[in-house]
Amino acid sequence: MKVLQDYIKATNSHKFDEVRKVLHPNAVYFFTDRNCTTHEEIQAYFENAWSVVKNENYEAQDVKWLYRGSNSATCTYTYFYEGYINGNYTNGHGRATNVFVKESDEWLLIHEHLSPLSK
Repeated sequence: MKVLQDYIKATNSHKFDEVRKVLHPNAVYFFTDRNCTTHEEIQAYFENAWSVVKNENYEAQDVKWLYRGSNSATCTYTYFYEGYINGNYTNGHGRATNVFVKESDEWLLIHEHLSPLSK
């Protein structure tokens, strides 16, 4: 779905105002180390990540749509990121779940859950 592509593009802009355009007002994020329940908390988390990992590129790989309805959609995927920490190349990956809802003919992200891949 286009909304996931829009979300990834917004994330890679490294501008939270772009990310905010695809966020539902009640968006909740579950990160490995923290839950964020307001746009302010989500923004702080994103901006901190962007300041640590310079020139970060974020991708969704192996996307599986679990449900696509007229007003909601849920997908899982493997996330992959790469960039530079203190001038040294780094990369990583994990698993993600995103839940989107449609309100007023606009698809918005209401939940994201990121975690490490199970071994």
